[in-house]
Amino acid sequence: MFGGQIEASSAGAVVRTSDGREFLNCGGYGVFLAGACHPRVVRAVEQQVRTHPLSTRLLLEPSAAHAAAALARVAPPGLERVHFTGSGAEAVETALKLARSQGRRRLVSMVNGFHGKTLGALTVTAKPLYQDPFRPLLPDAVHVPFGDPAALAEALGSDASDTCVVVEPVQGEAGVVIPPDGYLKQVEQLCRRTGAFLVVDEVMTGLGRLGTWWGADREEVTPDVLLVGKALSGGVVPVAAAIATDEAFAAFDRDPFLHTSTFSAAPVAMAAARASIEVIEEEGLVGRAQRSGARILALLTDILTTHCPHLVREVRGRGLLIAVEFRDAGLVGEFILDLLDHGVVVNHSLNAHAVARFTPPAILTEGDLERLATAVEAAARALGARAPLPVTEPSQPPHQ
Repeated sequence: MFGGQIEASSAGAVVRTSDGREFLNCGGYGVFLAGACHPRVVRAVEQQVRTHPLSTRLLLEPSAAHAAAALARVAPPGLERVHFTGSGAEAVETALKLARSQGRRRLVSMVNGFHGKTLGALTVTAKPLYQDPFRPLLPDAVHVPFGDPAALAEALGSDASDTCVVVEPVQGEAGVVIPPDGYLKQVEQLCRRTGAFLVVDEVMTGLGRLGTWWGADREEVTPDVLLVGKALSGGVVPVAAAIATDEAFAAFDRDPFLHTSTFSAAPVAMAAARASIEVIEEEGLVGRAQRSGARILALLTDILTTHCPHLVREVRGRGLLIAVEFRDAGLVGEFILDLLDHGVVVNHSLNAHAVARFTPPAILTEGDLERLATAVEAAARALGARAPLPVTEPSQPPHQ
């Protein structure tokens, strides 16, 4: 935690603390695409709480069907079977079990990928810092470099019918690592050629965060299972999901008791999920994310290049998932604290300690963008003043 402030309330792009301060929320790890407490999502949740917040799990419950239909409507073509969970990590566990139901016990994921910290998800989260205290994890797991289709091809071999591949379109916790164009399509083609089961983790990137509905949409990829979370909550009720093809979901259709959870598809969460999707559709948040993201990327690049270029390695992003990578990891905490001092919340990256991440909502106003620019400039000036560019002595002419 940073800054010692105590969160008290939030609305839209603003979070308020107990001492009355207001902060522009450009953090939240990707949750607040529609902002906090969006009125439509709140109304849907309030109505559900007053009428039927939790279900018996015995009778038919329509809110889950409505939410699943909404999610399938906006998902890539061919993904029509939905299993709801309470978190992104649970959605990963669902995908791994769907893979195992088809005999796919070998796991291939990407170096520095992040998929959660429950036991199965931790196996494909390629970070020894989080894995080592809990070994042994699931067996037969390997990690290959992200963005390197040749390395994946070598790991899969000619027959990968026993293998499940898990990949993000853009690695969020790794510091917003964007692969070469065409990479995700190559991953899909390799999986289809070798018989591997493909899981695309869009818990962070999906529902418009990248300026497209899904990262998979850019290259017309349809995985066996696509994972969604964070923005699905509408910033109101935690909820995530695994969306699968009919074939991938077949085992759960044959026996729905293979994978259950008391609070899976809770009506109150389903109300939030359905309303969130409708808000994203009707308010054009996908396009707004693309446009605002381009502007924020440009302003960050301009300000940081002007005031502390010697401290910044790169500014990069796609849509409203943007990274500032510093040359030294110690600078990240200082930058985040400086931004807090000037009323802006951003996040660090769990798998990339030298990266500060901006994940603002798609509802930012012109005033919000001006406020963000002012805060970033102040933070960049402060950081540059504390770590000035070393003065080099002018070269002396050679002695005659």
